Amino acid sequence: MMRRSPTWPIHLALMAVCFVMLVPFYWVLKTSVSGENIFTFPPSIIPRNPHLFYYVDVWYAIPFARYFLNSVIVSVITIAANVVFNAMAGYALTRDFRGKGFILILFLSCMMVPFQATIIPAYLITGQLGLLNSYVGLALPQFSTIICIFVFKASFDAIPGSLIDAAKVDGLPEWRIVWTIMLPLAKSAMATNVILSFIWSWNNFLWPLIMTRTPEMQTLPLGLARFLSYQEDTTGALYAFCIMVLAPGILLFLLAQKEFIQGLTSGATKG
Repeated sequence: MMRRSPTWPIHLALMAVCFVMLVPFYWVLKTSVSGENIFTFPPSIIPRNPHLFYYVDVWYAIPFARYFLNSVIVSVITIAANVVFNAMAGYALTRDFRGKGFILILFLSCMMVPFQATIIPAYLITGQLGLLNSYVGLALPQFSTIICIFVFKASFDAIPGSLIDAAKVDGLPEWRIVWTIMLPLAKSAMATNVILSFIWSWNNFLWPLIMTRTPEMQTLPLGLARFLSYQEDTTGALYAFCIMVLAPGILLFLLAQKEFIQGLTSGATKG
């Protein structure tokens, strides 16, 4: 009988990697409640005289609540559109049709094109639709992402085809097959779409920068730039702002991390 190799070295290495990755987050949190100079040597591990003054400063220095609401609205629109359009596209790519290979190659090729290369056509199209300086216009370029389409495709490929055949025998149209059979069985793919689309929309800076015409429509990344232009000593306030912006994304990931990982690895299991 073969002896299994001990797993504690792997766990120890993973703990060390996790520690290294968490140090910057802890440092940001520590500085946000202490305002200490980040160039002080030797650095203090425990914050000295912690307080929440910098969080209050961020809240009142700029219309943070308005920026936060704008980011939430745009992210919700983006998430809803991603789930709908990516699910339909992913289901279509699981079917056999003429030119499917070309479509897959085209999608993979488009993934190599940066958004900055298409930002001018996207702006012109958004303007022609009359969506400039609007919530829908802010979310429009991220209504669908190729990566999330392939996440749905991988999850749908793992579903037995017999379920789809049985649904067609029962007379269900294609759209009902997607919404009543495929999506309930692809919750991990949905969670992955929700997390990725939220993070990309929440952190988007360039598109809102050229899209918005009034401060009332600006999102949190633009609010951060505006805040920095108002403040001189921004060490503690800047880190407090970063914590307030990062918190929703981190919380969403922690709540759905299991489904997120399953969604990324769903293509590895089939049947």
